[in-house]
Amino acid sequence: MAHLQIKNLHVSAGDKQILKGLDIDVHSDEVHALMGPNGSGKSTLANAIMGHPGLEVTEGEILFDGQDITEADPDERARLGLFMAFQYPIAIPGVTITKYLRMVMNAHREARGEEDISLKEFRKVVQAAMDLTNVPREFASRYLNEGFSGGEKKRLEILQLTLQQPRIAVLDETDSGLDIDALNTVAEGVNTVAKGSGMGTLIITHYQRILHLVQPERVSIMFEGRIVKEGGTELVEQLEAKGYGWIRDEVAASA
Repeated sequence: MAHLQIKNLHVSAGDKQILKGLDIDVHSDEVHALMGPNGSGKSTLANAIMGHPGLEVTEGEILFDGQDITEADPDERARLGLFMAFQYPIAIPGVTITKYLRMVMNAHREARGEEDISLKEFRKVVQAAMDLTNVPREFASRYLNEGFSGGEKKRLEILQLTLQQPRIAVLDETDSGLDIDALNTVAEGVNTVAKGSGMGTLIITHYQRILHLVQPERVSIMFEGRIVKEGGTELVEQLEAKGYGWIRDEVAASA
């Protein structure tokens, strides 16, 4: 069982405070959706969870299975079983997808005290994962994300998710900019990995469409750096019907 717990988190970027006392948690075997309008701090939270060096935690803590990882390096968090799919995956010219995937898989195997994966087994596992995520096999020899469309980049993120099978995955607006085919592929990949491994998933989005395909057990709504409302899928339906205006009104009324 895995448990990511964030308590009273305050995060700044430069002179600007973005997260202002945020509390949220994610458990194994659950999909937890985090929604909120643009500018509410959702991507900052995702990056803070993974230890982005450009952010400063000024108060609060991030716990993973009870261990304080607030000051841990990003690679240490990844080795513990945290994974992040980026909103805007970057290109890495000169590094092929095959080389990158094998390096990442071996890093995780090393963290578990296992030997490097053999080339034969690696090819078998990657080909199966590519078939699942609709990533063409010829992509294996291409440089990571170089010249890829937005949808292709997101499929590669889900390919990595499928291969790594993390304990907790943070998906930062993985659905943004996707056509319906790519969205279905992303959702299918998340559902397959989550159901097969007991992975906990935090889906960060301000759209509702992916949540019709990857149905969350819990929904939190973020506004101006805090969680202001929590519930179930009924919150998704309310947002779909009314937008975020009523959230702003409720926050203003309680101020």
